[in-house]
Amino acid sequence: MMLATPDTKYHPFPTVDLPQRRWPSRRLERAPVWLSTDLRDGNQALFEPMNRARKLRLLDTLLRCGFKEIELGFPAASQTDFDIVRELIEQERLPADVTPMVMTQAREDLIRRTFEALRGARRAIVHLYNATAPAWRELVFGMSVPEMLALVQTHVSLVRRLAEAQPETEWVLQYSPETFCMTELEVSLAACNTAIRAWDAGPGRPMIINLPTTVEVSTPNVFADQIEWMHERLERREHLVLSVHPHNDRGTGVACAELALLAGAQRVEGCLFGNGERSGNVDLVTLALNLYTQGTHPGLDFSDLPGVAREAEACTALPVHPRHPYAGDLVFTAFSGSHQDAIKKGFAAQQADAPWRVPYLPIDPRDIGRGYEGIVRVNSQSGKGGIAFLLEQAQGLVMPRRLQVEFSALVQKQADASELEIGGAELWALFAQHYLAPASDYESHRFEALADGRCSLLLGLAGEAQPRQGCGDDPAEAVLAALGLGAARLDEQLLREAGCGRGHWAVVELALPGRGACFGAARAPQAEQALVQALLSAARRLQAG
Repeated sequence: MMLATPDTKYHPFPTVDLPQRRWPSRRLERAPVWLSTDLRDGNQALFEPMNRARKLRLLDTLLRCGFKEIELGFPAASQTDFDIVRELIEQERLPADVTPMVMTQAREDLIRRTFEALRGARRAIVHLYNATAPAWRELVFGMSVPEMLALVQTHVSLVRRLAEAQPETEWVLQYSPETFCMTELEVSLAACNTAIRAWDAGPGRPMIINLPTTVEVSTPNVFADQIEWMHERLERREHLVLSVHPHNDRGTGVACAELALLAGAQRVEGCLFGNGERSGNVDLVTLALNLYTQGTHPGLDFSDLPGVAREAEACTALPVHPRHPYAGDLVFTAFSGSHQDAIKKGFAAQQADAPWRVPYLPIDPRDIGRGYEGIVRVNSQSGKGGIAFLLEQAQGLVMPRRLQVEFSALVQKQADASELEIGGAELWALFAQHYLAPASDYESHRFEALADGRCSLLLGLAGEAQPRQGCGDDPAEAVLAALGLGAARLDEQLLREAGCGRGHWAVVELALPGRGACFGAARAPQAEQALVQALLSAARRLQAG
């Protein structure tokens, strides 16, 4: 039982009066400006903050992914961050098209230290923030709204003076009303407009207004309303980049970002895999690949997403969850039989140059550096489609439907007994045990076309001094005659190249009146040899009863 009665302890967040809202009817058709805050906000989420080597390693990963704006840290509050910023500037380690950002509270000593860290930079974003929400104003800082606005005016003016004293750097101011999502909209607007005027945003004086969900307190549609309300009322809007910085306390960080972009935001701050304080920041990988699956290139390169994930894990010591969207090791894996069957049929129908249309797979795994080998895995919940898919992918074997049904029952029995996943090698061993002719049975064969159009065969078998002879209307009938199964009915005969230089597959199904039917299979360098061995396998099983 819950410890508290929620209707007396908690209150729902109020909605926004925005009757003419336009964001619900819009579509996301372009990528936002991306800023990675993995080195700052993501670093705050770690049990042990990254040292210099790990930070620089993760920075290299972010650059390979194509981020053009990267928050390097909080140099006024961390000597490690200060030293890294200086190293990157002095050694010119950032590409010319990448803009670093650093963060500072609205405090004079911190602002001055921040400008020391950025001395000599070609271009830089100074991110200035202060809390604006009632609980922070009243409980933390003991400030009235006019006092808070005066603080914004004073410290943005200081940033402007320090920037003008270093004209060799192209300065961009980013201002965040830190607790925007919990602040009265009129107060947030007043704080942002105060910062806009103090910086004098306009041509040649770029500015970013960043509106965070510092702690998620509402449903994503309310945040979208807040963004649209601000978007329509901010002064000098044409000279601003409207940015959002969603957190994930309610588990809706990605939804908040997507709806905010519909509502007028142009830029998103977050971390690769959603690392950040508490429940994390918005997950940029998920957000970017959501765009990708809707036909919009995100402007980031995740063509080796497994490699990006491994690098992030090594640098942060935080694992990427196996069911993490797009990046998790199991995210494209189906154990369910019905899912596996649908995936198998989807792959069979998918044309190379056609739009992606495989059930249960919202993105082609190969687009992000994944293969198809892990899409289907087998346990007691799996079905015939998944098993057939695995054998086709790994061995080039295409099984007829009746063989799929028969073999899946064998697999199910083994999976139930072991209560474990059945790996690809174990699956192949089980198939070979039941359906492949023992290599020791077969020695040689020779077909010959007769004058009447029929086919004769000499079949050499192990342990038999003389080759067997058979004759029939086609090679299969000749083999059955040689094996003493002239009365057998051939219900299935499938010949197929295995691909990748693996030879040819033959799959056959033989039936005898009153004896049922049996499958046999073989893979051999030539199709003719594969057919002979498959018939031999089926015959052995049929004769064994």
